[in-house]
Amino acid sequence: MSSAEILVDAFERIRDLVHEVSRDLSEQQLTYRVDPDANTIAWLVWHLTRIQDDHLADAAGTEQVWTAEGWLERFGLPFDPEATGYGASAQEVAAVRVSRDLLTGYHDAVHSRTVAYVGDLTESDLTRIVDTSWDPPVSLAVRLVSVIGDDLQHVGQAAFVRGIVRR
Repeated sequence: MSSAEILVDAFERIRDLVHEVSRDLSEQQLTYRVDPDANTIAWLVWHLTRIQDDHLADAAGTEQVWTAEGWLERFGLPFDPEATGYGASAQEVAAVRVSRDLLTGYHDAVHSRTVAYVGDLTESDLTRIVDTSWDPPVSLAVRLVSVIGDDLQHVGQAAFVRGIVRR
């Protein structure tokens, strides 16, 4: 199995988990908060998708799906167009009130763009430096593993909240 195939498999698993964690949930359930400052399933799925979209578009040198395909307007969130949710306040978390179909539609669009990009990567592509603001500089391989790890953490958090919501 090639590195590209492993990356595609990882992102496929994330997509499956996003669909599983949001399956059959109402907007009220998607926005349930364990306490007033807790993240919601809707925010967690939006955020993990925004990070994936932002980081993959940057690495690929393309416009984000968020703006290129009109998701920014469809979501209608009161955030800067570049917002990814990093460092969001409790009020910003609460502002992400959208349907399951909108959440999974955006994730699916980002997922399609992601697997098209990573599926064509070669071993030498993965060593390319994509961020020099860190020491050591970040390679494409490290960035992709970081996105996968972040996505898995957030979808796991969403699964925990789902368990509470479904009780």
